[in-house]
Order: sequence, then structure tokens, then C-alpha cells
Amino acid sequence: MKLDEFIGGLERISNFADKVEIFSLIDDLKKIKKSQKVKVPQFVADWYREHMDDLETALFRCVDIIPRVYEDGELNQFQEWFISGETKPFQTLVNMHQFGYEIEKEKKYTVKVKATKQYLCNDEIGPRFDPSFRTNFTKHDLKKLGFSWVFDCEGMEVKEV
Repeated sequence: MKLDEFIGGLERISNFADKVEIFSLIDDLKKIKKSQKVKVPQFVADWYREHMDDLETALFRCVDIIPRVYEDGELNQFQEWFISGETKPFQTLVNMHQFGYEIEKEKKYTVKVKATKQYLCNDEIGPRFDPSFRTNFTKHDLKKLGFSWVFDCEGMEVKEV
């Protein structure tokens, strides 16, 4: 029996039992269910939605394909996440499948050169520094543009927005 089915059953019998205790139990079970949901980045949720009907095969393909793609240096964002030492991809994806998931909001940053007070911006011209125009970037955006070094540079001011 799934947790949702159990909660539904309690809600149906609540009319015949001591309501205060049953409603308290239902609220506690809903909190437990919510706490089991996994928080993942948007790109992981996108990959999961695309492959959830045949998750085992999709995971097998990841394990098989990623080493070959890695040698060519052409990993997409999901593949980078999958092989990262900071994630537990199998556990995360299985928990998403069992308990559901929430999409975590990605942090965004502005980048400014301390000495010139110019902001990093990116538009149709491309990435450049400008005193009046600024762009909000995710870490992935900065990495893709070749600006991941700004987090380690003392001459740059990186602020979370």
C-alpha cells in the first residue's frame, strides 16, 4: 500500500472515529510524505520526466554511454550531475520515482569587477562587462560561458540575488 492510499483511507474513516486524533494523524502522515520528496535541479526533473516510464533502461544507458561521452568531453548538464561525486544519482532517481520530487530553485548571481564597478552581462552581443547593465547567472550559466573562475577571484564581486 502506498502512503497516499493509506492517507485516503484514514480520511474516509475519519467520519466514524475521534476526529481530533484522526486529523492529527492525517496531518502527520502528510508531513512525512512531503519530507520524503527529493529536491532536484530542473534539468534532473526534465530528464526524469522523459525517462520515468522505463527508468531502469534509461539508467543502464547512462552508465553505458557516459564513459564514452566523457572521453570526448561533451557531457550535458544531466550527465555532469550524474557523474559528480557530490550527488547520489541512483538513490536520487529511485527516490524521485517512489516518493515524488520538488524542483529546487537555482541560485542566481550578479558578477561585478571591483576595480571598475562594471557588471558581467550577456545579451545578443555576447558576454561582456558594462557599468549599467547586468545579467543574473546560475553557476551553470557562468561555467558554460567560461566564467566559473569568478567565484575564486578576489577582484570580482559575486552576489547572490
